[in-house]
Amino acid sequence: MHVKRLSPLDASFLAVETPTAHMHVGWAAIFEPPSDGVRPSFEELRQHIASRLPRAPRYRQMLRHVPFGVNAPVWVDDLDFDVSRHVMATESDRLTDVVEESMSKPLPRHRPLWQVWIADRLDDGRIGVVGKAHHCMVDGIAAVELGMLLLDPDPIAPPPERDAWAPQPGPSASELVARGLADLARSQLDLAAIPARAARSPRRALELASRGRRSAAALVDAARPARAAPQLNPTISALRQLGLLRRPVDDLVRIKRAFGVKLNDVLLAACAGGVRAFLMKRGENPIRLKTMVPVNVRGSGEADQLGNRISFMFVDLPCDEPDPLRRLHEIYAATSDRKRAGKPEGADDVVRSLSFLPSPLQDVVSRLIASPRTFNLTVSNIPGPPEPLYMRGCPLAEVYPVVPIPERHALSIGVTTVGEGAFFGLYADPQALPGIDGLAGEIDLAIDELAALSPAIEQLEPVLA
Repeated sequence: MHVKRLSPLDASFLAVETPTAHMHVGWAAIFEPPSDGVRPSFEELRQHIASRLPRAPRYRQMLRHVPFGVNAPVWVDDLDFDVSRHVMATESDRLTDVVEESMSKPLPRHRPLWQVWIADRLDDGRIGVVGKAHHCMVDGIAAVELGMLLLDPDPIAPPPERDAWAPQPGPSASELVARGLADLARSQLDLAAIPARAARSPRRALELASRGRRSAAALVDAARPARAAPQLNPTISALRQLGLLRRPVDDLVRIKRAFGVKLNDVLLAACAGGVRAFLMKRGENPIRLKTMVPVNVRGSGEADQLGNRISFMFVDLPCDEPDPLRRLHEIYAATSDRKRAGKPEGADDVVRSLSFLPSPLQDVVSRLIASPRTFNLTVSNIPGPPEPLYMRGCPLAEVYPVVPIPERHALSIGVTTVGEGAFFGLYADPQALPGIDGLAGEIDLAIDELAALSPAIEQLEPVLA
């Protein structure tokens, strides 16, 4: 029987999880009632979600740990899978309350690592749906795609698919140990064979040398210590809140086109301006924040695969710079430099190379990477589909991403573009960083500030030269 083992990156998200740092990713969505006025009940929505599970077999699998920790855990079928343990109703009538209720709890490790919470009537009459899955199972892109599994491009959903799933017993403890040791030995043999393969092929040797340089550059960037930021890197609690901000995508695209930068640069600059104002109003002197920016490294044939296919680059958000155009220019220069140097690909190679280390050492490295000594803040741009989407005839109106925060990180910022909207999810510990709605307002103002300067592009050209 073939079983899928967690990759080093997947396993790292298990290693850094603590009782106060839950490593689930997710989203909070709002749906309009259907145009025909027939509102689906909670049970109908749960059955709708259950009918889509054949598209994602991993969501009926759970983790099995290898005895003695000789290798990473594997995925096995949940022999007692019950969708009612994963799709739950809530009596909360505000989306932010549903988020607080669901996201402040870790996912149980003895079941498939996902949940969906449904508020079938919010206080404004709409429907709220909050989904989460453990980061060892999906990255942000895959989490959005899980949401897309529940949605359709047409108001009328197609007939349910045939479900032929039958759970298969997993390997025994002795088989897990034997396979774990065999996979570990195979990885060591692969490592030992690299010099011989390079010696037989000059082209391969040049490629390995280039990848080595990229990996070294990524390691140097990661090892550069982040500055102390007590407001953003305190001791945290298990509680979570989600600040919400919605902007038309066109607002951001106009800024992008006016200044000849990438959309991600605009998002980072808006976050830098918003965090700067937010901290200053709290009496803090804003500093440059070393920011982890996830980068999607999925190939064209991996678009529908679960698991983590992300890398990262580190960018200093110039929150100490008062001029919004200089902030944008610095971010554009920094992201362009890192992409030219191949640092996201180098970081991907570094993470993949962790498979050559014993599992306990992989865990140590994972915790070091997630430390506030390595970075202060995560800002993640998660593109979604541009077309209208529906769940059982209910149009999707808003969707806000949830990007997890590791230990001693009080804030993460996720942005999803869906349809004509750009949705900012500001995920925070309300005890360590109260007033997250204020940060949403400051980011909103930072976007307005850049938009107001956009017509003056001819004045900016010498700055960007």
